[in-house]
This record gives sequence, C-alpha cells and structure tokens, in this order.
Amino acid sequence: MLFIGGLIVGSLWILSPFLGAFIWATMIVVATWPLMRRLERAFGGRRAPAVAVMSLGLLAILIVPLGVALQAILAHTDELVALLARLPTMHLPAAPEWLDKVPLAGERIQATWNQLASEGMADLVAQVQPHARAVAAWLAQQAGGFAVVLVQFVLIVVLAAVLYAGGESWAGWLRRFGRRLADEQGDRMVVLAGGAIRGVALGVVVTALVQSALGGIGLAIAGVPFAAVLTAIMFALCIAQLGPILVLLAATAWAYYTLGAGWGTFLLVWSLVVGLMDNVLRPLLIKRGADLPLLLIFAGVIGGLVAFGIVGIFVGPVVLAVAHTLLDDWVSADPPDSATAAPTVDGQ
Repeated sequence: MLFIGGLIVGSLWILSPFLGAFIWATMIVVATWPLMRRLERAFGGRRAPAVAVMSLGLLAILIVPLGVALQAILAHTDELVALLARLPTMHLPAAPEWLDKVPLAGERIQATWNQLASEGMADLVAQVQPHARAVAAWLAQQAGGFAVVLVQFVLIVVLAAVLYAGGESWAGWLRRFGRRLADEQGDRMVVLAGGAIRGVALGVVVTALVQSALGGIGLAIAGVPFAAVLTAIMFALCIAQLGPILVLLAATAWAYYTLGAGWGTFLLVWSLVVGLMDNVLRPLLIKRGADLPLLLIFAGVIGGLVAFGIVGIFVGPVVLAVAHTLLDDWVSADPPDSATAAPTVDGQ
C-alpha cells in the first residue's frame, strides 16, 4: 500500500504542471461531446475532420478574444490616455428625475449621482488614484505571465484533441473504474458527473456568451468606445457569476454624460434586460443538461469558484452532485434488518 501510494503521489507530482490544462480539457470535451458527434456524422462518420474542426474552433474561442482585446487597446491607446487626462475636469449632468423612483436604491443612487455632479470628478479621481496605482502594479506583475497563459491555452487545445479522438475509450475506462469502486452505483456516479459538467457548461457558459454578446451589441449600437474590450470583460464577469451589469451601468453613465438622455436611457433599459436575463436562462439550460436540484448546482458553481478558482465552476457542481446522490441513495436504501424492526413503545 505504501508503494502504491508513493507511485500515486509521484505521478501527481510529475503531472502537476499539466493537471490544470487536463481538467479544463476534460470539462470542455465532456460538455461539447454531443456537438463533436454531430460534426462526425456530418463528415460521414469520420472522426479526424470533426476533431480538427472542434480543435480549431476551441483555439479560436480561447485565442481570438485575447487578440481582439489587445488590438483594440493598442489601437485606442491615444484616446484612452486623453480620456484619463480629461477625467479630473469632467462634470456629470444632474441625475434624471425618474431615478429616485427606482425601488430600494433609487434615492441613494440619485443622491450619490448629484453629489458627483456638484463636486466634479476631481475628488473621485483623487480617492481612486491610490487603488488605481495598486491595480496597475498588479497588472504589471502579471504581464510576464501572459505567455504562460497562451501556452496553457495551446496545451488545453492539444489535450482536448486527444480526448476527442479517443473519447469512447476514455469514457469506458472511467466507467470500468467506477464499477470497480462501487459496482453499478459507481458506474452511475461517472455518468452523473458527466451530466453535471454538461449542465453547468450549458447553464453558465452559454448564459455568459449570450449576456456578453447582447451587452456588446448594445454598446456597439450606442457607440460606446472599446466595445470589444468591454465585451470580453463582461464575459469574464459572467463566468465569475458577477454578471455584466457593472460594465453596462458604467457605460450607461458615460452615455448619459456624453451622448445625452436618449442613448443613456436606451443603454439603461438594455442593461437591465441583459443583466436580469440570466435568472431565467441559466436555470432552464442547467435543467436540460443535468436533472439535479438547481440550488445544488448553483451552490456548487459559487462555492467551487471561491474554493478552486475558475475551474471550480465545473468541479464544485460535480463534487456536490456525486455527494448528494450517494447520500440520497444511502438514506433511501432499506436497512438489512428492516424486517426485524425495533418494537414500539407498547411492545408490539
């Protein structure tokens, strides 16, 4: 047992640089396996072209947004510097009268808005400046890891291609492993884990794509600058379960100041629709992928994100789903001595 334990620890130690990429590749392949099978049927049952298309699409999804964001930042560097230089002298217009009628926080938002409008942006910039320096220093420290992120993305694509090519054999091995652990119940746990991954992918990722895409369309229609960069930021915030509302409300304030009340009101209504649609869309998509309690999945997404980072969005629901099902089966199973139950109080 010590020898086997040592081999396991040594293997995990050697493979630790690749574990994160392998987990991500596994989650992606499990979530998109039905799509790959459809492509395979479209290519006449040939696996290689389907794997190539999926790999190229995955590479585009991972790499292209970074390239677009960097290109947009570099193309608008002068405008961004000029905007930052004008920021202390900018003045917000008075808050619209209808803002105080917003339930719960309307009066407070209107008071804060009017205070900023009367005092100007100089005080706000002075308060934010120390935090901005800290953020800039952190970004400078993280800039060196950009190449590492690109290498990780490429590694995820390569591992995903390997898993796509031999998906049936990998799935068969995992189901045999589950049966070795707990017979038919172990096999069911493997299938349940796959369903949980697919449900979270449908609910979280697809909702993030829809919200960020609609938010970006609204920004582009209103003529907000850096729309591509803001769309990428909204997608990251949606994946982190924070939603796009922070970016959209900031863009709405800019629209009221720069473009007038008409475009500002349009963006405000658009922001509310896009920001609240996940309350309807996400539960519907999650229930399609995994027939599990929605509260369990949501707790797994949030708790996994806090505990394990972005990959925990998928790992958390899987762990909770398997634990919940095992516990529920154990509680529901009849005890072996149920026929000889303890006597009641009156001895019968």
